[in-house]
Amino acid sequence: TWLLLKRGERTAFCGMICALAAVLVGGAGLFPTMTYALPAIAGALLIAVVMEVGLKWGLACYAVVGVLTLLIGTDKESAALFCLLFGYYPVLKARLAPTRNRVVRWVFKLLLFNVVAVCLWLLALYVFHVPEETFRVAGVSLQWLLLPAANAIFVLYDLALGGLAAFYWQRLHPVVERMFHR
Repeated sequence: TWLLLKRGERTAFCGMICALAAVLVGGAGLFPTMTYALPAIAGALLIAVVMEVGLKWGLACYAVVGVLTLLIGTDKESAALFCLLFGYYPVLKARLAPTRNRVVRWVFKLLLFNVVAVCLWLLALYVFHVPEETFRVAGVSLQWLLLPAANAIFVLYDLALGGLAAFYWQRLHPVVERMFHR
């Protein structure tokens, strides 16, 4: 499809997606309970960019939204979540899809997620200066208890992205195609 879109149409489409994604990530400042959900939803929007315009444009949109949210966003945690995982993951997922070996694909995805989760924990401690006692209850370190649950949620997120991509292609792609190819 993206070969048929003119450069101006690609730019406009990506600009709309970037604006919406930046508003969603920035919205976590207004709705603190949505710190994790809004960056995940914003990242899912990039599925449309990858499917309509291509991987390179998807990465460019990720970079634009990441810079915007880091510079002008009020919730730096949601901006960090978008930049470190949710922003590029849908683009990476599209790139990994042709990999035939499911085991290798899942090992890579889970390894990536766990590295990001540990980096986010270290950011919380050393950049955002969250006291280490915050992660302890009755002397038990919560991050090591929550990591398996976070992995399960990540697997659900990955599966949801796959379903969303299929839904987009079947239901929304024809609408976008008609908009651009009258």
